[in-house]
Amino acid sequence: MFFFLSLFLTFFSRKIFLDNLGAEFIGLTGTLNNILGYLNLSELGISACIGYFLFKPLQTGNRQEIQDILSLLGYLYRWIGCIIFGGAFLTSLFFPLIFAKAGLGLGIIYFAFYSFLGSSLIGYFINYRQILLGADQKNYLVAIYYQSANLLKLALQIFLACHYKNLYVWVAVEFLFGIIGCIILNWKINKEYPWLKVDRRQGRVLLKKYPEIITKTKQVFIHKIKDFVLVKSDELFIFIFVSLKMVAYYGNYMIIISKLISMFAAVTGSVGASVGNLVAEGNKAHMLKVFWEYTTIQHTIAATLSFSLYVLLEPFVAHWLGIEYIMDHRILILLIIYIYITNSRNSVDSFNYAHGLYADVWAAWAELVINVTVTVVCGIMWGIVGILLGKIVSLLAIVVLWKPYYLFTSGFHIPVGLYWRNVLRNYAVSAFAIGAALFTMQFIPLNPYESIWKWMLYAAVSMTFFLVYDLSATLLFAKGARDSLGRITFLKGKMIKK
Repeated sequence: MFFFLSLFLTFFSRKIFLDNLGAEFIGLTGTLNNILGYLNLSELGISACIGYFLFKPLQTGNRQEIQDILSLLGYLYRWIGCIIFGGAFLTSLFFPLIFAKAGLGLGIIYFAFYSFLGSSLIGYFINYRQILLGADQKNYLVAIYYQSANLLKLALQIFLACHYKNLYVWVAVEFLFGIIGCIILNWKINKEYPWLKVDRRQGRVLLKKYPEIITKTKQVFIHKIKDFVLVKSDELFIFIFVSLKMVAYYGNYMIIISKLISMFAAVTGSVGASVGNLVAEGNKAHMLKVFWEYTTIQHTIAATLSFSLYVLLEPFVAHWLGIEYIMDHRILILLIIYIYITNSRNSVDSFNYAHGLYADVWAAWAELVINVTVTVVCGIMWGIVGILLGKIVSLLAIVVLWKPYYLFTSGFHIPVGLYWRNVLRNYAVSAFAIGAALFTMQFIPLNPYESIWKWMLYAAVSMTFFLVYDLSATLLFAKGARDSLGRITFLKGKMIKK
């Protein structure tokens, strides 16, 4: 319920913000958040390591160890928060040069940047304990409270944007709700874990007690830099190679894509912690069984996302914002390839994370170099198309080829050929389902551009054909599909009994 309310309000508000606040301002907010993302690299991947080290004490119920680990996290985050603030201050000194052609006053740029910075620093100084909810498979609580506050925030921002069109007021509301969300989340953590006592003053002593956290952090740091450049720097590259306005245009597409991904993540969001507990148990046969179930589910999700975006995104943008906001069709195709790879990889990433496999720092450097090189060269020539090509080429080399090899040889300790014999079935099923559904829709006399109602009918018909093709082929050919179906039937039976 919260997800779909948030989904509706996000799309509704985007149109209002673009009309009342301007595409340049919306592009500015995306660019500033990406600058802060670069500064947040100083977090060094500590949260990922802490989550990994929490799996075992949570499984065994060792409360003292949980408190020690979170105390160490609080100690480290306090220093990191100070470093981020210092880096942000130095970066802001160059804003007159960076945003010389932005078309917005420096006053609103600085006000927005330091408001976003304040919201970010809350997580380092106060909200760091929320990592416990994620490791304990209770991240849904964070999502529920976060989305509740987000709904109220968006509603208030819509009202103020329509009536006052004031950029400062919009930013102030953004910062205010960051504080409100912090207060609510900490109240919930205290309620869930009344025994939790965190003492950051013990951090220096605890650092000597858990030296492996620093070792893992050094490895994760390289991976974190790579992930940011690959995932989070699109808007910065678009700003550099194209324009601030195109940042907003691209952001429109990414809002739709991110919301669709979030819809599926709402179902699979706690799997990472579940896999961590599974690996901690050490039952290899059960691990492999769950791996193939999860892999098949992720490929099904990736194919569903890819097909729905290909047939529905552009006509939706035309109805939502106007046909002038539709970008080059090649951008959509490359985005779909990128989305399929990144969503189908989740099972491999989750099991690598659960095994603590971060030592392949060379792979992170290789992916980073490939991505930046191709992005810069192709971005200069082809703009957004070139930027997306950089992401895809680096993913194919490292994520598609190397990461499964690393998991199977260093995690499962079995030949990687087993992975490819089975995962190629998933790729074939996805290609068949998408191709068959597109071919079938050629014979359906529906034009999704005519009206929003025609679009909705087209969406229902096209997705029905796709799901019939995809689910039928998956059950027939994909490894783990029948186990997944059995798991769903089992859970449904338990719910009926309750």
